[in-house]
Amino acid sequence: MRRHPALPPRRAALVLLMVGAGLSSALAHGPTPQKIEADVTIAAPPDAVWAVAGRFGDVAAWNPLVASGKSTGTGTKNGDTRTLTLKNGGILHESLDEYDAAQRSYSYRLDDPDLKALPVSSYSATLTVTPDGTGSKVAWFGRFYRGDTGNEPPEELSDAAGRAAMKAYFETGLAGLKAKVEGNGAGTKAGAVR
Repeated sequence: MRRHPALPPRRAALVLLMVGAGLSSALAHGPTPQKIEADVTIAAPPDAVWAVAGRFGDVAAWNPLVASGKSTGTGTKNGDTRTLTLKNGGILHESLDEYDAAQRSYSYRLDDPDLKALPVSSYSATLTVTPDGTGSKVAWFGRFYRGDTGNEPPEELSDAAGRAAMKAYFETGLAGLKAKVEGNGAGTKAGAVR
């Protein structure tokens, strides 16, 4: 069996430095996808809920965090867009990816991030209305990446900040939808967020 000679100290230090650099870059990673799910039960038939929630461009009519909105197209075709101005001054530009009136569901995505609006770099979301006893269940699912996609984001652009902002946006929106459809101005807390 042939033995390899020991590396000279200077070369050994260089090898350790290279291995250490490779290890630290292997341990460093970018952002991981985050997920938020929220739901609410509404005391109204699914078609009545869909008549309000299913209008892609009209989210300002029921989400209290949205000051105003405008849309292009009918809000029922892939590529239709909406621009939402939030009460915090941020602006969201979103595009409709899939609209299914028969299933009372639509999916959309963020086109241009605005970290003032929501501290996330991108997201896609789906809103669905399904029967639930004599009423309806509205579920809102979202996947997103934090606002700063670097390895060490500041706290206000971290995964936790993104989750908190998306959770508040979804829960407040669903509570507003419930209040609008049920006809009570105060609204109630939305269902569990996972």
